[in-house]
Amino acid sequence: MFGCLVAGRLVQTDAVQVASDKFVFTLPDYENVNHVVVFMLGTVPFPAGTGGAVYFSFPDPASGSPVWQLLGFITNDKPSAIFKISGLKVGEGGAHPFGPAASSPSPSVAQVGVSVEALDQLAQQIPVSGAAVSSVDSFLQFTQKMLDSLFNFVSSFVVTQSQMTPNPTETFIPSGCVLRWYENFQRRMAQNPNFWKS
Repeated sequence: MFGCLVAGRLVQTDAVQVASDKFVFTLPDYENVNHVVVFMLGTVPFPAGTGGAVYFSFPDPASGSPVWQLLGFITNDKPSAIFKISGLKVGEGGAHPFGPAASSPSPSVAQVGVSVEALDQLAQQIPVSGAAVSSVDSFLQFTQKMLDSLFNFVSSFVVTQSQMTPNPTETFIPSGCVLRWYENFQRRMAQNPNFWKS
């Protein structure tokens, strides 16, 4: 019913069913994993009114027992999600009833668990901070940094008209034009981050 994907690794579809409504994937060498994708295979939908809460667990260094952190959820309407697991803090989270079969086999092995739960329960749960990956936010951040970099780079070459040395092979662009483009691009990004696709 579920799949798990880490960049550079084979897709995992071999979740261990630890209860009638709970499934667990193992993630070896989790220290080198930044993001994990959890998705439905498309063969079996969730029962009506349910979805899957996605949890992440790595062994607590003190006790060795797994501490589960809620990452988010998947549903029939949202059959896949990307979660950032790098930077999650050990010790934040709590126990979750994935059962004794979900205890971590080794300190370098983490687990991703999917728990089938009612949609109204999923809506009330709060994922651990930092796990959600928003492509729009990261794209906006990248675009803002790129605009700032371009503007700062171009501004470093600004000269007044009296400082200009005639050079027939050189073309000059008024810095005011670059500033207007910069402001227009920022305004359009704020209105619609995907305007550049049209």
